[in-house]
Amino acid sequence: MKYVCLGYMDPKKWEAVSASERNAFVDECFAYDDVLRKNGHFVGGEALQGPQNATTLRFQNGKVFVTDGLFAETKEQLAGFYMIEAKDLNEAIQIGSKIPPARVGSIEVRPIRPIRETVAQAEATKAKR
Repeated sequence: MKYVCLGYMDPKKWEAVSASERNAFVDECFAYDDVLRKNGHFVGGEALQGPQNATTLRFQNGKVFVTDGLFAETKEQLAGFYMIEAKDLNEAIQIGSKIPPARVGSIEVRPIRPIRETVAQAEATKAKR
């Protein structure tokens, strides 16, 4: 089953970290990424640019409204994600707990909804009728 591990960090805490600590942290993230790949758990993932580069879309009365920045004021902001393959939620939690940003922020582990497979299954069922 696929899970997404969303990494949240407080940008102010990250800014307080020295350059050498940041570099060590980034190296640790790359090393863990390699471990996930070697163990067959890595499906995808990326770090995100800072929240100041976000654009939020809202739909109201059939129109799209575009706002620069985040959709909500929060301390922690989405910093990146891993898409992983795990046999169950317990294994996904174990994998997520080792993602380095978990120590300085939080990791949200959420199962994905396999939308393509769901649509294909619905179409196959329709075709049989």
